[in-house]
Amino acid sequence: MNYKIIAISRQFGSGGRTVGKELAAKLGVACYDQELIELLANKSGFSAEHIAELNEERSKGSIIPGMADRVERALQHSLWQSQRDVILDLAEKESCVIVGRCADYILRDRADVLRVYIHADKDKRAKRIVEVYGERDDTPLKRINDKDKRRESYYETYTTNKWGDAENYHITLDSGELGIDTCVKLLEILC
Repeated sequence: MNYKIIAISRQFGSGGRTVGKELAAKLGVACYDQELIELLANKSGFSAEHIAELNEERSKGSIIPGMADRVERALQHSLWQSQRDVILDLAEKESCVIVGRCADYILRDRADVLRVYIHADKDKRAKRIVEVYGERDDTPLKRINDKDKRRESYYETYTTNKWGDAENYHITLDSGELGIDTCVKLLEILC
């Protein structure tokens, strides 16, 4: 394998998580997505539910106004540091696929990391989240916009990069045009 770690960033509804899981299965390595939250919970002492909630709220703005904002920011920073440590530790220990969590940025200086961005047209993503995720037909575009805005905010808060900018990745793939299987096959060839 030319690349030990595959770090996948993705737009909501593009199938990036599916690409990551299928690629990991073909390569015979672990895929870390939600699993990172469990590892982070073990490291930080917070519950996985609390960590997921804080990550979502971070992108929406403060959940507690006033003086507590500083406490919340300190907690967010501490969780970011723990997440960074978990990702760096995984990269040292094993070959794997890591989906999201700014892994492309955290591991940017490593030559053995393939940085990938999965995207698709909004209409194709909307169709996917209705058919695959069970989203209601009347809200998928709003959900896509909200989720992408949160991911962008999170990414740009903790990195010096612009989320989705092709210069930050080795390869960007349009899963709406290529399909999930082709994206997996192309990445497998690169690995």
